[in-house]
Amino acid sequence: MNYLRTAMLLAGLTALFMGVGYLIGGASGAMIALVIAAATNLFTYWNSDRMVLSMYGAHEVDRSTAPELVGLVAELAGRAGLPMPRVFLMDEMQPNAFATGRNPENAAVAVTTGLVRQLSRDELAGVIAHELAHIKHHDTLLMTITATIAGAISMLAQFGMFFGGHRDNNSGPGIVGSILLMILAPLGAMLVQMAISRTREYAADNLGARIVGQPMWLASALVKIEGAAHQVANFEAERNPATAHMFIINPLSGHGVDNLFATHPSTQNRVAALHQLAAELGTRAAPSVGANENYPPRGPWGHSSSPGPSRGPWG
Repeated sequence: MNYLRTAMLLAGLTALFMGVGYLIGGASGAMIALVIAAATNLFTYWNSDRMVLSMYGAHEVDRSTAPELVGLVAELAGRAGLPMPRVFLMDEMQPNAFATGRNPENAAVAVTTGLVRQLSRDELAGVIAHELAHIKHHDTLLMTITATIAGAISMLAQFGMFFGGHRDNNSGPGIVGSILLMILAPLGAMLVQMAISRTREYAADNLGARIVGQPMWLASALVKIEGAAHQVANFEAERNPATAHMFIINPLSGHGVDNLFATHPSTQNRVAALHQLAAELGTRAAPSVGANENYPPRGPWGHSSSPGPSRGPWG
């Protein structure tokens, strides 16, 4: 049922793309839009990981350049029953992460330098497990294709605004129609993105928490990332808001019209679901962390200054 719903939503996104093409160029415009959508999906299928990783300036790391990070990903991938994904770092102060790739055999996990520096090892494990859950659920290709089509709809709507205003109502949308097109088409794409991504975030939280066996590690990480996302801007995400749903937490600042692309469920609701899962699994809840608290800079694995021996990723 989940796959059927996803297929219907993707069909709706493609239909919206064709509708924009029809408003701009009539029946021929709709056919051209359909061809473009098919070509875009085909191109994205083979190049989704490279497209998004290049957009965010991510560089690949290995055991020689980031041994602890790569080792942690390898251990979690083994627990999840997944092939080892490629690991990338983004030189970005905002703590965040996403996964991409057309299938588990060709997947990649990308984390920001801010995430590695500000989260503890346990919290980082929770975030990586969440991204591996997306890979296991085959969400990564879907999310990248959705981002690509949604971005194309926005560009096509702007194209219609630029050219449509110089045509009469018999050959194009006209200036009023063009303005409505520019506003409503991206809004429709955003609604489809929301429908696709919200349930998948909850599912990835659940499976990711089960992979590490400690739901509160992920809950603590979500709260920290949410607080930082409103304080530290991710300028590349602001320039490409249609990709925001790929991240574990919405990377947009929420200022201006970009917040229309906020496709994530409430962090408070996600944390509440993880609290419930922790109770079901009988795990000990971690101390609550305030969403607006300012967190001091940490080392690459978030070593605390509190006394006592440091724990490994599994307690």
